[in-house]
Amino acid sequence: MADYGHDLLFGVFLSPAAPHAGRTLQLAKLADSAGLDLVTVQDHPYQPAFLDAWTLLSVIAANTQHVRVAANVANLPLRPPAVLAKSVASLDILSGGRAELGLGAGAFWDGVATLGGPRRTPGEALEALEEAIAVIRALWSTGGSFDGRHYRLDDAQAGPMPPHDPAIWVGGIRPRMLRLIGRLADGWLPSMAYVPLSQLGAGNRLIDEAAAEAGRDPAAVRRLYNIGPRDAEPAFLAELALEHGMSTFILAGDDPAAIQAYAEEVAPAVRELVAKERGTPEPQAPAVEALWDEATRPHAPAVTGGRSGEGQHLVEVHDHLRGELAQLKEIMAQVVAGSMDPAAARGAINQMTVRQNNWTLGAYCASYCRLVTTHHTLEDQSLFPHLRRADPRLAPVLDRLEQEHHVIHGVLEEVDRALVALVGEPDGMDGFREAVARLDRTLSSHLRYEEEELVPALSRHGFR
Repeated sequence: MADYGHDLLFGVFLSPAAPHAGRTLQLAKLADSAGLDLVTVQDHPYQPAFLDAWTLLSVIAANTQHVRVAANVANLPLRPPAVLAKSVASLDILSGGRAELGLGAGAFWDGVATLGGPRRTPGEALEALEEAIAVIRALWSTGGSFDGRHYRLDDAQAGPMPPHDPAIWVGGIRPRMLRLIGRLADGWLPSMAYVPLSQLGAGNRLIDEAAAEAGRDPAAVRRLYNIGPRDAEPAFLAELALEHGMSTFILAGDDPAAIQAYAEEVAPAVRELVAKERGTPEPQAPAVEALWDEATRPHAPAVTGGRSGEGQHLVEVHDHLRGELAQLKEIMAQVVAGSMDPAAARGAINQMTVRQNNWTLGAYCASYCRLVTTHHTLEDQSLFPHLRRADPRLAPVLDRLEQEHHVIHGVLEEVDRALVALVGEPDGMDGFREAVARLDRTLSSHLRYEEEELVPALSRHGFR
């Protein structure tokens, strides 16, 4: 099989054992701080010694900053899809767009039955899973009615809306299930214990054939793999990516040393091997001056027939960012003018209060930097993919805007470093002033360019 070209993701598959709940949470924090991409837990509600998976994922999300969280996989027979859709959307909102949905048709039917769940034949389980995906996606978009054999909606209202499009990764190994994944799912999530290397090719072929028959690009289906510690070898994982199309590797186990080594040694080595073979090394961020050259900025095609107010909403969000930037510059001006004592600022930024709002300079700048970064992250992960699907001609503009987001992130980090220098260096004020001025120039230019290019497209295509 071929390499599908997906970006590589690395995650962990943690035990939800209730007697060791504290350890599980610490391991999730370790995965987050070590730089992994994903934390998952199994979902077997009929196991009395296991924590509820969705409650556990919520606590993990609240105690981490970067990792995505997902069930591996959610037990559909015991989780009605309408409620599951709301659960995923709610966690996505609360985590800042970090919730995904691993979904299973069901197994261990005796256990399911002990909690009042249905006993389904393989055919019924497949049918219920297909209906569930339709219900979940409806409640993440337009709502409405659905009349299935297993699930129904009766003029249901959509919402709340997740801030990004949560992926639906389906665990399954039977041929009919694999064909359903090719038609409908965003990813295939098998375990090496059930689908060894020798069976990956056949499974991928069934998914690819079904995707093509449904008019989908087979690469639209991410291939994930639950692996054991003995399988976490860089050369082996690189082979899985390049020859079998697997792109997300989820390490099962609760050994902190193994998780640390996986994040710090294995994942970087796999990324390097795959990038070298693909001939696509990590791109270097362009210089600020070159990126903000108006002559090099691409432009969107003309759009007519606007039908939504989403474009104006983007302007309103940007106006809020502009207002926050103006307040930041005013705070800086007060410090430069001596309204705030620079010596006191150098001694303890957290004690430098601003008269208008009683916030410290450092805390205010940190809050603003997080606001801008979150706005850009949501655009990159949710808004931009939607516009790419709606109008592929926007790709050059969206690529450029994503590049600018990365550079602005670097400028925000310069502001943070300048704040540190303001405390410890006699000339720190100059550095802080220059950093804020650079942020003003780059962010103001970027917001204007984004509005010019995307407001018409959003007014035409909308956005959930």
